[in-house]
Amino acid sequence: MSHLTDTKPIQAQHRWARILLAGPGAIVVTLTLLAGMPLWLPGGAAGIDNLAFPLVLAPLIWATLFFHACLDRRITRVALVSAALFLVHGGMVASRFMAAAPAAAPALGDAR
Repeated sequence: MSHLTDTKPIQAQHRWARILLAGPGAIVVTLTLLAGMPLWLPGGAAGIDNLAFPLVLAPLIWATLFFHACLDRRITRVALVSAALFLVHGGMVASRFMAAAPAAAPALGDAR
């Protein structure tokens, strides 16, 4: 009977990990994907497809991450998929912000 009591803390840890990955984790990863998708999506004919598609796909992305966290039997796989998506898109956004800014033109009052 002692082996049954040893699994309760592990089950509680898995439950909380699943709750965190399905709730705030899915939202954070979705927002990171929304920020990173315009960097790799093509602009389209009007030049705004890379901005519109992430907004339209946001509920689908969130639902996919949520149901994956709820239904997958292996919580480590859920964590790895979420972490990979977060790190790839977060890295793209960070590299975009870390890139050297173009030199600013002198202001009108500075020209002598």
